[in-house]
Amino acid sequence: MNNHLRLKAKKIVITGGPSTGKTAVIEQLEKEGYHCLHEVIRSMTSEEKNQEVKLKIVSNPIVSVSNPKQFNLQILQARVEQFKTAQKARSEMVFFDRGIPDVLAYMDCFKQTYDAIFSNACKNHRYDKIFLMPPWEEIHTTDKERYESFEESVQIHNCLKNSYVQHAYDVTTVPKGTINERIAFIIEQVNAS
Repeated sequence: MNNHLRLKAKKIVITGGPSTGKTAVIEQLEKEGYHCLHEVIRSMTSEEKNQEVKLKIVSNPIVSVSNPKQFNLQILQARVEQFKTAQKARSEMVFFDRGIPDVLAYMDCFKQTYDAIFSNACKNHRYDKIFLMPPWEEIHTTDKERYESFEESVQIHNCLKNSYVQHAYDVTTVPKGTINERIAFIIEQVNAS
């Protein structure tokens, strides 16, 4: 094989509402040696809270920050940068903890408007496979960066699915199960495509 040619890494998104187990799956994939790109919003939420001492986040950060559109634009830009990073990866697969259409899904969910910058980012940066983690009440928790109730998690799930479908993706739902069972399902699906 010509050394100048190399296969492009498959870009695989693992998404889902809050507390569905996706980050645990991403972290285990990384431990198993897969190239993974982590969620950008958790560090941004912490930074926003540190910058705005009076900020009290009681729901999703995008409705609590002082400038939601700017906050979402920063998330969008960070996810586009992750996408560009993945294009240079020397791996067979790159896993993303959320993708670019997630930004629009959350904005839809919280009734925020967006312009062509957001929709064009989705059109111009295409993933190879989308996996959606379903709402799972038994494992649902909240923490310092996750504020949503289980009912909000269900609503976000529906917005995520709609966003990816609207951007012409086939969305594969990951069955509930152990982390290893879910990873086995994901890898089997990726290898079959």
